Amino acid sequence: MFKKILIANRGEIACRVIKTARRMGIKTVAVYSDADKDALHVEMADEAVHIGAAPAADSYLVIDKIIDACKKTGAEAVHPGYGFLSERAAFAEALKANNIVFIGPNVGAIEAMGDKIESKKFANAAKVSTVPGYLGVIETPEDAVQIADGIGYPVILKASAGGGGKGMRIAHNSGEVAEGFARAKSEAKSSFGDDRVFVEKFIVNPRHIEIQVLGDKHGNVIYLGERECSIQRRNQKVIEEAPSPLLDEETRRKMGEQAVALAKAVNYDSAGTVEFVAGQDKSFYFLEMNTRLQVEHPVTELITGIDLVEQMIRVAAGEPLAIRQSDVHLKGWAIESRIYAEDPTRNFLPSTGRLVKYRPPEEGRSEGVTVRNDTGVYEGGEISIFYDPMIAKLVTHAGDRLTAIDAQSRALDGFVIDGIRHNIPFLSSLMQHERWRSGHLSTGFIAEEYPEGFSPLKPKGENAHRMAAVAAFVDNLYNERKRQISGQMRTQKPVTFDSARTVTLDKEHFDIEIDSGEGALLVRFVEGGHAHRLESDWVPGEPVWNGLIDGEKVAVQVRSILNGFEIAHAGATVEARVFTRREAEFFAIMPEKKVADTSKSLLCPMPGLVKAIYVKEGQELKAGDPLAMVEAMKMENVLRAERDVTVKALKAKEGDSLAVDAVIMEFA
Repeated sequence: MFKKILIANRGEIACRVIKTARRMGIKTVAVYSDADKDALHVEMADEAVHIGAAPAADSYLVIDKIIDACKKTGAEAVHPGYGFLSERAAFAEALKANNIVFIGPNVGAIEAMGDKIESKKFANAAKVSTVPGYLGVIETPEDAVQIADGIGYPVILKASAGGGGKGMRIAHNSGEVAEGFARAKSEAKSSFGDDRVFVEKFIVNPRHIEIQVLGDKHGNVIYLGERECSIQRRNQKVIEEAPSPLLDEETRRKMGEQAVALAKAVNYDSAGTVEFVAGQDKSFYFLEMNTRLQVEHPVTELITGIDLVEQMIRVAAGEPLAIRQSDVHLKGWAIESRIYAEDPTRNFLPSTGRLVKYRPPEEGRSEGVTVRNDTGVYEGGEISIFYDPMIAKLVTHAGDRLTAIDAQSRALDGFVIDGIRHNIPFLSSLMQHERWRSGHLSTGFIAEEYPEGFSPLKPKGENAHRMAAVAAFVDNLYNERKRQISGQMRTQKPVTFDSARTVTLDKEHFDIEIDSGEGALLVRFVEGGHAHRLESDWVPGEPVWNGLIDGEKVAVQVRSILNGFEIAHAGATVEARVFTRREAEFFAIMPEKKVADTSKSLLCPMPGLVKAIYVKEGQELKAGDPLAMVEAMKMENVLRAERDVTVKALKAKEGDSLAVDAVIMEFA
């Protein structure tokens, strides 16, 4: 077994590999760029080596720098994580030439399956069902349009060396093909150093299901069940689960056996994933094979009890698999949410900045539920513009799907992040969505269910009552503390307090009556007469109210604001204020603060680099016309006119680095 390995990656996956290596008694080496000198993976590793400037092309993608770091530290093997060099055959070859072991598949398997075009050719030759498409390299936008016309719309343009949603565009007509081709090539070049793009038929209402395979260097290959990754935005996964609510045992076996056959055909000898696009009728087609560890591997680990990173290391060291197919049993259900630094109310555009607060829910197992949080950040750390905006992967496991979803919902409610925009409100709201809970999924779920984009939820029904009751609990506790301040109550006579209160949640108000007793607070809603019993050991200053409401575990985030609290729960965030009845009357007639009109300006929706300005001053535009392109976190975002406008003035130029809400141009 290896004594020391180097992790050629960063962020949560580097931390994830370090944890397993530490448990196996293997020392670790981290590599880091200028932007990551204070990163968590650097702190966790036994040693760390600086490898260059912040852009990945100057650091994490430079093979010679990784090899040099191995030689300096005496690392015997390299785990590539995912992304960066993980599927680069040239990297595996360079390591081998320097007598360093690659903790991943052999070069032949990477070359056969790692290239999206070649993998489809190989799958066709192996008689694996594949999606109709054109597998050759496309040189020009005109060629792309001609091919797409022949296949039939919609089509999807994909980077041959791509992954993670980069270099991928869906097109419904020839115009979208031409523009998507240019964007896909550009993103592929900047993200992977390879601008080849191919076209295939886009299956309408599909589901994304993948099979985890595991092979060794002795010809043994097994599959570890499936994961469903249908909840996606911009072709990037957001929620993953294992197993899939679509599959039955027979379909699972067929997909697994096909995945194993494909892996054996290329002598696959590590952890890998065979991805399929599946129809609602359980038909399935080979999509691609990822010759690396997947982002969503934790859900498979939780339902199988198998540490995939450990298996990769043991296989790379030459050990045969100690697990046979008959040993693989799927237990319970696991749900994974990807926590991203992005603004879901602005079409999920990336966000950057410092993590003023970062308080994930407590990990561990309790009452049949496991909570796991894979992360590479810490409170006070910074989310930069240079890398993927993922903050963490929150995973819950329970005996059945709905219990796992409810556990995920509670964990998200208790996940505190301040300082940047993040997608937790969206994830929390999704956990309440009936279509998600029923398992009727497709890769178009987000577009179909949020056609106008995501807007923060307004609390309704039971959730509104819970939030109002927690606000009353918090306010009552603050008032109790005020009454106990020394010297404030000089009278010896008993003092009575008005139990009647009015709670406002933004513009909605609830008349309540409160009563303390037996270690709990009783909150009765005057309208309807509903009463709730709240129990909690929450103390002022804690960001999460954890307690019982009518005997059920509930987590609610609480932040102090002027004359009240900001309450967040189940995807809804509101300003809550608790008044006496008389105070509520005065509050109701307070004038509202007017929001500034920004309709005559194009604001930068995220921190990023202006890659292109498509218009000139005085130019008349129609709704939908492109205005500018901003690049952030390796994604190119084209900003378009929302209505017919005339450009009055350009306030930014190509090459400018802009902050969020910086003015790019003004309209007449």
